[in-house]
Amino acid sequence: MNLQNLRENYPKLISYMDTNGYSKTYIDKIKREIKKILSSTNSNRVSCYTDIYQEYAKTSYANDYLRDKRTIIGVIEQFDVHGRYPDGKRRHELFERGAYPLLLPEFKSIIDYYSEAEKKRGKKITTIYTESHNASTFFLSLQQKGIDNLIKITEEAVLSIFMAPDGTRLRSHSYKKNITAVLRVCIPYHPEICHRILAFLPTLRETRKNIQYLTSEEIQKVKKALAHSKNSLTLCDKAIGMLALYTGLRGCDIAGLTLDAIDWNRDLIHVTQQKTVFPLELPLIAIVGNAIYDYLISERPHTESRYLFVSQNKPYDRLKSGSIGNVAARIMKAANIRQSKGDRKGFHIFRHYIATALLENGVPQVVISRTLGHTSPDSLEAYLSADFPHLKECSISIERFPVAEEVFSHE
Repeated sequence: MNLQNLRENYPKLISYMDTNGYSKTYIDKIKREIKKILSSTNSNRVSCYTDIYQEYAKTSYANDYLRDKRTIIGVIEQFDVHGRYPDGKRRHELFERGAYPLLLPEFKSIIDYYSEAEKKRGKKITTIYTESHNASTFFLSLQQKGIDNLIKITEEAVLSIFMAPDGTRLRSHSYKKNITAVLRVCIPYHPEICHRILAFLPTLRETRKNIQYLTSEEIQKVKKALAHSKNSLTLCDKAIGMLALYTGLRGCDIAGLTLDAIDWNRDLIHVTQQKTVFPLELPLIAIVGNAIYDYLISERPHTESRYLFVSQNKPYDRLKSGSIGNVAARIMKAANIRQSKGDRKGFHIFRHYIATALLENGVPQVVISRTLGHTSPDSLEAYLSADFPHLKECSISIERFPVAEEVFSHE
């Protein structure tokens, strides 16, 4: 591995980060890693930055530690190999992760064709990643069974990935659905082979878990936490919380809001949804507008960024979806709710609250779907499980059925 470029030019990287307001702690991490790379990569085993990371991965480090290492080594790799400086807009993740790098070229070509075709079509990047990742693990499983090309794939091999010999299901319906999506896109690339593999995929029944919901008591506690002036929540946290609670916007759409998205004159919020790419217009009610105004006037840093919610530290970049999720957890903590292991803490539960509240008040489903930005009416089905007032109307009396008295005994 040739490190001459890094050895000669890494001070430029450090100087750039220092000038652009990166924290001393983060810069020191970069420095230490560069020093370690320059002093210990003479082994023939190390041919690229991926190999450097794999040396860490071989040791039982915690996932958070390894994730941090991936980012740090990724920053160094981007600078050394591509001449790119960190821009504060995205994490420079190192190499391709997961099953894909382990695939044979013929299997990789399927994933590559799918990814390029769907990017051109405008499919959401996270969806492309999920579907291609599942397809990669599918092909890797076949590869590990000794199948080294597409023609050799058999129905027996495919079924063994989804079903155990005793009939136990090994994979979910969504896993199969994602693989199906990839293969269908690739039909123009390998028509006969893709049709054949699609025919091998088993029929799996889709199951849905009941979605956790916020109780009326929890809602009151959240509202109280968002209105309280002396707790750990920042004005930014409160503005984001108000948006989630009263509009049902997805976390990624809250993160993507720009200053222009708020129409103060008409009391409207304009959103282009990241999941569906469809525009959405929502009313800006007073309690939400006031929270956003307080944040803009009293807390938002002075920055040229056009995004509504930005970080408090330089380079004041937009908050990402992950940061929005952290806000949800802080709000739950301030409200002292949902602190047990397994409790749902993301903002999607606020979206669920909006849907069930509207259902309980008799709002037509088509209106609710439009409010939540659904492109399909079927998307509302997942929320029906918590519409208790209307579910009770569907209950059947058991008076006509003989039931032993001890069934109702509390002993």
